[in-house]
Amino acid sequence: MKILVVDDEAPIRELLVFNLKKNGYETAAAADGLTAIEIAQTENISLILLDIMLPEIDGFEVCRRLKQNKTTSKIPIIMITAKNEEIDKVLGLELGADDYTTKPFSMRELIARIKAVLRRSNVHENPEGELTIGSLRINFNAYTAYLNNEQLMLTPKEYDLLKLFITNEGKAFSRDELLEKVWGYEYYGDTRTVDVHIRHLRAKLQSAPSISEGIKTVRGVGYRFTKQD
Repeated sequence: MKILVVDDEAPIRELLVFNLKKNGYETAAAADGLTAIEIAQTENISLILLDIMLPEIDGFEVCRRLKQNKTTSKIPIIMITAKNEEIDKVLGLELGADDYTTKPFSMRELIARIKAVLRRSNVHENPEGELTIGSLRINFNAYTAYLNNEQLMLTPKEYDLLKLFITNEGKAFSRDELLEKVWGYEYYGDTRTVDVHIRHLRAKLQSAPSISEGIKTVRGVGYRFTKQD
């Protein structure tokens, strides 16, 4: 697996590349956003470590462009930033980032996050075949979802949430359960990331109200999916 490291600070790039190679990953590196986009589009990248403060275009814009491009939309992104403000974290998640960490970061923690994101983006436990609910069709083998016969551009986390809901219709999941099942590790109690991803998922499903409105907020608990007539 090849990981793209995007950071304009050479010492940080070199530190990340060194530790990633030490943990068995291939690497590519970029010092600015435009170069990062070019590499993501031309090389077989499995995951991107993306700094926010970049020259030319910032990490938010890089994330937005990559997630809107069919050839790069499925690449998981972990945002790395010196900013620790909630708005920066939420904006990154809104744009489709799969995770975030703030500088200074623990390399051991970052490697754990990378493994968790890669584990979730490379599904080995999907049921076989397809499942259709109304105008929604999910192909578990191809890791794709279609709404009204048009492919939904879902991030890996959005896909996993959707799969979990429709294969467990009527079951209520707490936010902590969703973090454990979809993110695969303890998210330090920050359940807001679940709400951000659910909001994104509902928006992408809005042309099928029976599906989007079926993802119900369970007060004091979390979320449940029940198909609406």
